[in-house]
Amino acid sequence: MKTQTLHIEGMTCNHCVMHVKKELSKLPNIAIEDVQIGKATVQFDETITTFADFSNAISESGYTLTAMN
Repeated sequence: MKTQTLHIEGMTCNHCVMHVKKELSKLPNIAIEDVQIGKATVQFDETITTFADFSNAISESGYTLTAMN
């Protein structure tokens, strides 16, 4: 499992945090370590879950994934 921090644009409150957690939890083989305003830290299998998967999940929650590191 790989650990990554997702940088997310547009989050402003705890309601945003809940939306992001909900969408990320739908991805396969992912463990959400932490979600805060502007970022999320996750563990995942990079052979199964890709940047595009994260980007789509974040987009579904109404925000923009700007970077992963």
